[in-house]
Amino acid sequence: MLSRFTRWLSSIMPLLKFRQASAPWQNISTRAFPLLFVVSLAFSLLLPLVDLGLPNAAVSSAPAIAQSKELRIGHQKFDPLTLVKNRGNLAARLKPLGINSVKWVEFASGPPMLEALNAGSIDIARTGDVPPVIAQAAGVPIVYVGGSAPKDQSSAVLVKRDSPIKTIRDLKGKKVGFTKSSSANYLIVKVLESAGLKWEDITPAYLTPADARAAFEQGSIDAWAIWDPFYAAAQIQSDARVIRNSSGLVSNRDFYLSSRSFADQNPAVIRALRAETQKVAAWASKNPSQVAEQLSKDLKIDKSILETATKRRNWGFEPITPKMIGEQQNIADVFQRIKLIPKSIKVADAVHPSAIASASKNR
Repeated sequence: MLSRFTRWLSSIMPLLKFRQASAPWQNISTRAFPLLFVVSLAFSLLLPLVDLGLPNAAVSSAPAIAQSKELRIGHQKFDPLTLVKNRGNLAARLKPLGINSVKWVEFASGPPMLEALNAGSIDIARTGDVPPVIAQAAGVPIVYVGGSAPKDQSSAVLVKRDSPIKTIRDLKGKKVGFTKSSSANYLIVKVLESAGLKWEDITPAYLTPADARAAFEQGSIDAWAIWDPFYAAAQIQSDARVIRNSSGLVSNRDFYLSSRSFADQNPAVIRALRAETQKVAAWASKNPSQVAEQLSKDLKIDKSILETATKRRNWGFEPITPKMIGEQQNIADVFQRIKLIPKSIKVADAVHPSAIASASKNR
């Protein structure tokens, strides 16, 4: 077939006329251009039928693409998915589903992770409670595909050991550092409310965890709202003092998120990730010292810091419950009231049906 096509192409080449001009698009005559289009079209139609002597894998490209599907997971330094990555068993669980590789992408906090999810750079993300509320209010088409039990002792508002700040009311007029649109953002709102203070009573300093720690140690901020393992590290390495932890104020749950299209098209992949995370969570709850030791090597964080942080958290990936939805709705209502989000939202609208419908299968 290739030889017949070559002879036909050679026979029509004299019909093509070219002008002498410097610009490439000007070299093709007006009458010749349609003919060139026909030649190109014919070649594109015939080429898939021609045996070019390439390996079978190159000729059969569609199956190869399907078989090389990659799952891209966003995680933070100290979360359940980091532990799943460290244990190394997820790839084997996903392989029967056509996932041949897992790409792990680490983020410092939830907001940039959800930006990456919105941009299509990752498929699954694990954040704290606030980032998905902010994203939904901004119109980002994310959906909740899972949550966790509360970890309400894993965040706190810190001051330096010798700070004159003794109570929450002493924060009035002070500069408080935290990551904007993070779980720490909501924590500081609830901390202020618990002492009868308003959002306007402090000066917020929006900083990443790394920048906030530097500012905290240098005295550029008066207090710091932060989560583990940064919280534990500050206690141990920076001699920080807790003026209020998150217990009794916020649930501080983990949430697992995806785009709606990915959740619609890959329910089995999400179920497999949930099952593997739950398996790892069960192991982690019985072996906190081993968890700290393994993550210490992987994250290059002192084991004593991780042992402290491990005692304050859980590792689960659970179905979404009405209580979780209610807590998230409260965050949305508070943030809308203090104008941290531009409009009211209905959190239930962003919960993927499979996150609830599959609940009985994952207990």
